[in-house]
Amino acid sequence: MEILSENFCFEGTQGVYKHYSECCKCDMTFAVYIPPQAKVKSVPVLWYLSGLTCTHENAMVKSAAQGWAAENGVALIFPDTSPRGENVPNHDDYDLGQGAGFYVNATNGKWSDNFQMWDYITAELPKLIFKNFPLLENAQGITGHSMGGHGALTIAMSLPNQYQSVSAFAPIANPTMSEWGQKQFKEYLGTDKANWEKYDSTILMQKVGFHSNVLIDQGNADNFLDLLQPEALKNAMNMREQKGQFRFSDGYDHSYFFIMSFMRDHIEHHANILNNIN
Repeated sequence: MEILSENFCFEGTQGVYKHYSECCKCDMTFAVYIPPQAKVKSVPVLWYLSGLTCTHENAMVKSAAQGWAAENGVALIFPDTSPRGENVPNHDDYDLGQGAGFYVNATNGKWSDNFQMWDYITAELPKLIFKNFPLLENAQGITGHSMGGHGALTIAMSLPNQYQSVSAFAPIANPTMSEWGQKQFKEYLGTDKANWEKYDSTILMQKVGFHSNVLIDQGNADNFLDLLQPEALKNAMNMREQKGQFRFSDGYDHSYFFIMSFMRDHIEHHANILNNIN
């Protein structure tokens, strides 16, 4: 693991690091915020998965998360959204290829060698993180925005023993029924739609749900509502009687101004669960 930068931040450390990923067969960059409480004890972990076109840097600099993380004694992990590099496949469309990994393990065509983001996020990167930082492996939460919200929800519901808390900001909620999903899944996973369902949070909510409170925020002024399909997930939560909240808020769009407006709520949501794990 190579240190690219480390900066003092809210009495803790905001670092950026690089390593070679065996899953993605390329160098991957990620960011870690370690709160001041980690100087004396290991602390819980909150993974933040970013959306389309983002890198590790977007949430690190735009979400206003570090101050609330320091206040609540929670570390933050900001992974990249896809493999990158000259030898990694890409596409001219912004919502496919580099910057658009969709947190799946690709099985189709040219994408299958590098686009193994599910395994990278859930196995390879955690192994590296817990080896190098004073963090509690049994106290992990996961959140994300848009494509990252989709990733957070599907990962948490699929791996309930690994993640104790989950939330999402404006997630792509029903990708098997949306252009943000159908397009990418066909490329990454092939045409058999049965292989898509494990990456759809609405379907997973209907089938398994989550074992603790789920928090989802969505702005009513979001210009991508037709692609996100939040009502499908909200209805699935209601039908399942899933513990938690699906909140629609007037005036908020899809930007990081929306995310920073609700970041405190999300960090406190995770901290209330993770800080009470024995």
